Amino acid sequence: MLPTAPRDLADEDYRRLLALRTRLRGFLQWSEQQAGGAGLSPSQHQLLLAVRGHDDARGPTIGEVADYLLLRHHSAVGLVDRAAEAGLVRRAADDRDGRVTRVRLTRRGDRLLQRLSALHLAELGRLASHLQPLLAGLELEVTRDDHGGSRTPPTSSG
Repeated sequence: MLPTAPRDLADEDYRRLLALRTRLRGFLQWSEQQAGGAGLSPSQHQLLLAVRGHDDARGPTIGEVADYLLLRHHSAVGLVDRAAEAGLVRRAADDRDGRVTRVRLTRRGDRLLQRLSALHLAELGRLASHLQPLLAGLELEVTRDDHGGSRTPPTSSG
């Protein structure tokens, strides 16, 4: 169910949303091209970032990788399998619970991710200058619904 708009939307709101979505899709397309140029699939690039960006030095579990990449567990297993075969990541038993498998970057995976991340941060800096005017003036308060999606809060009546 779609939320009720808290106010009437102006033509400018639609133009800003279109421009924002266009810029974001452009960034994602650019990112996929950069990954391909580095010899990675976009999914492999996202996997490397999920491993390196994880806040536990032991590395993420397969389940956590699946959560980061919005994949089913078996799809994350396949992605990790292919990335391990390509020498990008390795599996390691958790030092606290041997039943748990962690994913870690190899030196090759780390080097590729460092190069791609430097490019991405520079591109995001350029993108930010275009996004700031599009986001300026957005006053809509966004909350999370029970299913993890965002929604605007209901307007009070009276």
